[in-house]
Amino acid sequence: MLITRRNRLAEIARRNRLEIVANRLTRRELIKLGLVTSAGSLVAKKGLSSRVSGQALESPPTRPFHSFHPDLPPNTIWGFDGIYPGPTFHARYGEPILVRHFNDLPQDHRGFGIPQVSTHLHNGHTPSESDGFPSDFYPSIVGGPERFHDHHYPNALAGFSYQPPGDLREALSTLFYHDHRVDFTAQNVYKGLAGFYLLFNEWDSGDETIGFRLPSGMFDVPMMFADKLFDQDGQLFFDLFGLDGLLGDKFTVNGKIQPFLQVHPRRYRFRWLNVGPSRFNRFFLTDLHNLERVIPFTQISSDGNLLPRSIAVTDVIMGSAERTDVIVDFSQFAPGTSIYLENRLEQVDGRAGTGRFFEPGQGNLALRFDVVLPRVRDESLPPPYTFYEVPRPTPAELAKARVRTFLFDRMNGQWSINGRFFDGETIRAAPIEETGEIWILENQPPRQPGARSWAHPIHIHLEEFQVLSRDGRPPPVVEQGRKDVVRLGITSQVRVFLRFRDFLGRYPMHCHNILHEDHAMMLRWDVVSRKREGRDPVRR
Repeated sequence: MLITRRNRLAEIARRNRLEIVANRLTRRELIKLGLVTSAGSLVAKKGLSSRVSGQALESPPTRPFHSFHPDLPPNTIWGFDGIYPGPTFHARYGEPILVRHFNDLPQDHRGFGIPQVSTHLHNGHTPSESDGFPSDFYPSIVGGPERFHDHHYPNALAGFSYQPPGDLREALSTLFYHDHRVDFTAQNVYKGLAGFYLLFNEWDSGDETIGFRLPSGMFDVPMMFADKLFDQDGQLFFDLFGLDGLLGDKFTVNGKIQPFLQVHPRRYRFRWLNVGPSRFNRFFLTDLHNLERVIPFTQISSDGNLLPRSIAVTDVIMGSAERTDVIVDFSQFAPGTSIYLENRLEQVDGRAGTGRFFEPGQGNLALRFDVVLPRVRDESLPPPYTFYEVPRPTPAELAKARVRTFLFDRMNGQWSINGRFFDGETIRAAPIEETGEIWILENQPPRQPGARSWAHPIHIHLEEFQVLSRDGRPPPVVEQGRKDVVRLGITSQVRVFLRFRDFLGRYPMHCHNILHEDHAMMLRWDVVSRKREGRDPVRR
């Protein structure tokens, strides 16, 4: 009886969600229509959400660690070139490329997601017109013949315009691209619109015999982590009214539920990317046959940059859109050993982790490594590694840097920055080219004693930043490189330093719990020419 009732409620909810999405109603419009309360909760009427009744949707059972997944029916996904993740770009510094993105999505689509796109190269040092601004989606909502957009990716080192050829210390490695359509980023990315973009240079060369001599070729493996939720028919499910964020109960790696990877007994480079949409991960390597065993590995990056020096670690923490490159040496394991990648961070809703951790073997097992392939030659170097020093700001730069404060908060059932929602036509900050600024990113505490708040992974487009302090203290060693996403814990404050170079124009800053971005924790900021110095275009 319970299963029958749950299925009936889920079917009613699905029909209503189809109607809502078919009519392209955003959350802001739903609030105006009285379908969401002032506190942001869904009004319990006409079966709009399967969660109103208190019956949480659970995905059908699936067997873990299969190469694809035979336990679910085929699903319709949206993918670049029709695949998920999209094709992996292998680009090199000094070799610019032009990418033409065609929108061939079905324009009569029904269900979650919207067939309008604006592709963003996350972490790219990219001109504004090619950045994928959220409002630059196409086809236009008013129609028109153009269903493509050209993106110019210079693949040039930051600072090239006034100190050619730019600063090698700011070289990027692991980037990714994804849809960025305003109000629908979460739905479109969840449906599959994301892929890797790897950038190489003479040192991070893609050849393990030269440069830094990191594992390369088939031993350099990008991995995209995303948790998903499926309805009782085995179809991908997106809760349009998951106000805090969406947590799935199926854990995918490169679009496969709990897959396995057969490996040789040698070093591998893994490029780990968390695409969320809302989950924070704390990954460990676990031996289920020896749970007391602590398995070390090597962290070499934070987001798109290699760290100044590699770090020996036993775990890594990743918020949505964060990347971590690691080196794992499988020669330490006996042939036939299976090692699991396990997320031990407990998280029960889209707000944040609870602060509690699962015991080894009791967490979410995302991936199994099977050391079953034959021994092969390994020409990569063993850790530790020394990479690029960080071009830190001088005392003089810090002294003259303009300071801006951004408060990330919640109001009227949505998320805000400095008490305002996103408006793509309003400039909220206007740094001047060839200057540096200090931005204070602050998560507002809960307004009621004992109430839980939200954690926010904050992403700033165009320029990477250096973390100056976290909650008044020096940042941890894993944040002492260069980053483009910083986790704002509950009631935390982070001070970052940015330089603005090479490109003028508009860029956004937003929370990368992308449901928060869509509702509407994002702002526009512009890099302006020195010729406009003294003229403040910011609309207060």
